Order: sequence, then structure tokens, then C-alpha cells
Amino acid sequence: MWNEPSAALAAGPSQARQPQPAVVATVAAGSIAEELGFQPGDRLLSLNGIRPRDLIDFQVLQSEEDLVLEVLDPDGSQHRVELEKDWDETLGLGFTEALFDGLRQCNNQCPFCFIDQQPPGHRRSLYLKDDDYRLSFLYGSYLTLTNLTAADWQRIEEQRLSPLFVSVHATEPELRSRLLGNPRAGLILEQLQWFAERRLQIHAQVVVCPGFNDGPALERTLTDLAGFGHGDWPAVLSAAVVPVGLTRFRPAGDRLQPVDPAVARAVIAQVEPLQAGFQRDLGSRFAWLSDEWYLMAGMPLPPRDDYEDLPQRENGVGSIRAFLEELEAATRALPAAIARPRRCSWVVGRIVAQALQPVVDRLNRVEGVELLLIGLPSPYWGQDQVVTGLLTGSDLLEGLAGRDLGDQLLLPRVMLREGAEVFLDDLSLEDVRAALPVPVQVLGGADDLVAMCLGSRGEDA
Repeated sequence: MWNEPSAALAAGPSQARQPQPAVVATVAAGSIAEELGFQPGDRLLSLNGIRPRDLIDFQVLQSEEDLVLEVLDPDGSQHRVELEKDWDETLGLGFTEALFDGLRQCNNQCPFCFIDQQPPGHRRSLYLKDDDYRLSFLYGSYLTLTNLTAADWQRIEEQRLSPLFVSVHATEPELRSRLLGNPRAGLILEQLQWFAERRLQIHAQVVVCPGFNDGPALERTLTDLAGFGHGDWPAVLSAAVVPVGLTRFRPAGDRLQPVDPAVARAVIAQVEPLQAGFQRDLGSRFAWLSDEWYLMAGMPLPPRDDYEDLPQRENGVGSIRAFLEELEAATRALPAAIARPRRCSWVVGRIVAQALQPVVDRLNRVEGVELLLIGLPSPYWGQDQVVTGLLTGSDLLEGLAGRDLGDQLLLPRVMLREGAEVFLDDLSLEDVRAALPVPVQVLGGADDLVAMCLGSRGEDA
């Protein structure tokens, strides 16, 4: 599932609000918080007299052995709770937000920004430009380092907020400033040196825009990043190379070119030799191409070992190869037949369908199983070759109309918002279920797919 920042506590590019009370969402069973009587809806005001700014502060503060909590009940009554605990015990609280003083938003003007390539009229949170270093540390979201204050840099150093995930795009100062529409973006090499001097680390990404930061610029960027990848404590741990994504809602006159198969093959031919050099010099391939490059080029994905420990999996680097590996394990001991025949359809983004077909063929060799693989484009975004996570509810309704869907439709959870059953176009899962003629099952992973095809998982539709 994809994460989405909340609009409730949005702040400006370099602003921070006064910390608001942390609203309790969950209380772990058997936890200290449960013993104290915490309930969802309670508001944590402070720990030992300090109002936490975010989940990071809370985690640091709750490690104290002696705690004084100020708590506000939903009815408005305030309580003071004193307790003693071991330093490594947690309170067992989960909150509705990770940030209590506001989401730090982006101050750049990137022509390829996906947020600016959305249609108007949807929920406000879809238009927030997250560029918050705390969410980068907590959840691996990418930031640009252009909106940090002196206090932010000091906090990163003091609390050892590492690794962070940084959108680099280019290391040549003038080019990066132009790509991000921000003169502060040209400081990237000095900022990387700052990380190196403090033994702090980042993972980097480069969004390739043909005609802007490909070719010699891309080689320079990856070579510069690899220069920070040496030693026992490298400042740059990995780099992901991903293609720019353009939608039909993009601003006019952006001069951006979509990635086509020829561009994809050229980028692969450029990066793979660099990987070989990095392997020789750093002991790692260091820079990886996202799966989309190979799928767009019509080339096979690299073998699983090439991705090492998958440092950029959440960025689409090796994610399909890893999923295929999980499917391989889940289908290793299939039965020859099942007692009750099952016909299921499985919808994915069109760009990944060909890579998944061999697994579908393997499942269909089980007597009684018929799995129909449906690879859909996205008319909503205006993209023919689209990854599964970008398919919207309207894409499903348009693309599945009149098709044979078998007895039920299997839907990857990656299409839905984290914590809510809603698609990127604001259609809900219930909207889609109501419009389709067969039950819809949401899949969490490879094991779910196999279990649904074999009839060994309970149905909840």
C-alpha cells in the first residue's frame, strides 16, 4: 500500500507549527499504555514536560525510565500519569500522525513533479508536496535537502537521523538548480560532504529526464555519488535510477520528453558498464536501474543476485524480481489438482503483465485452476505502460468492463492508500466492488495470490 501525508498538519516549505497533542490511534495489547487505561482518541500533551514534535521525539522521550505523562481525554479532562519502566520498554502507543508540528513541504519547482501532474478536485492530501526529512528517516520517503534550516541540520546530526533518502537527480550544481527550480539545489555536493564528515548516510535517487540529465550528466552524477560510497562507513549507500513519469495533466510547455523503448535501452547500456566498475571499486553494484527500464526496453530483468540486499526495493528497484522470487517459493509445491474448480482474474499494470505470465502459466497447470491475468493501461493518467500501484478505480472500471473476470477479481493492495481503502482518484474500494459483477479480493502478496487460486484462503467479499 502507498503512503500519503495528512493534510491536517500541513506547514510551509521551511515552517514548523507549535507541536499539537499527539492523538492516540492504537494501544498495543498487554502494553504499559493498556495497563494505564489509554484509549484511542486520547491526546498525549507531553512527556517529562516536553511536547514531542514528531514520532522521533516520542520514541526518544519514551526511552526514559521515569516518565511523567500529561494526557487529555476526549471529554476534555486532563490527567498527569507518573510511571517507572525499563529503558527499553515502549509504551505501546500508536498515533494518527507521525508529525505533530506540521508536514514540511517542498520549496522546489521541478517540472517533472508528479504532484503537479494531477487533476484538480480531489482530497487535499494528494496535493501536499512532502519534503520532510523526518518522514524520510521514518518511512524512506525522498527529500531534496533544499528546505532545511540550521536547526534541522543540527537535529539530524544530534539525533543521528540516518540513513535519509535523497532525490539528487544531478550533481552538477547548475543543472540540479535548473532541474529543481531552486538555487539552493546546487549545494548538493557540499551537503553530501557534510554527511560524510559526520558519518551519516543516505540512499540517493536520480529521476532521468531525457534531454536534461541523461547521457554525460547521468554518468557524472553516478560517478560523483560513488565517490561518497567508499570505506567502512560510506556516506552514499546506494543510488536508484528511475524514469520520469509524465501524465496527461502535466503543465504545458514543460519541454519534458517521455521515456520510450529506445531511451530505456540507451540508459541500460550506459548504466550497466558503470555498475561493473562500481562492483570492482566498491564491492557493490551501488547504482541500480528500476524495473521499469527493462520492462519498457523489452529486456529481461537482471537475476535476483544482481540486486544484492535490495536497498532500493521500495523505489521499484528489484521489486518485481523479488516478487517473482516470492511467487517461485509460493508455487514450488503446488498440488496436481484441487477439489473445487476456481476461475479467478488478477489485474496488474500493463507494463508488468508479461513478466508475471510464467507464474500464471504455472498456476494454470494445476487441474481445476484457471487464473486470468489482465494487464491494464491507465486512461486516467494517460499512460499505456503503467505500474500496478498507479492504477486508479476509474482505470479498473473502464478496463474491466465487459471482460471475463471469472468468479472473482484479485486486486493487489498496492493500488490502495495506506490505512484506507481508496484509490488515487478518490474512488473507494466499495465503489469498485459495487460496480463490478464479481466479488473483489485484495491481495497482500505472493502467498495470498496462490492461496486464493487454490481456494485455501477464506473469502471476505
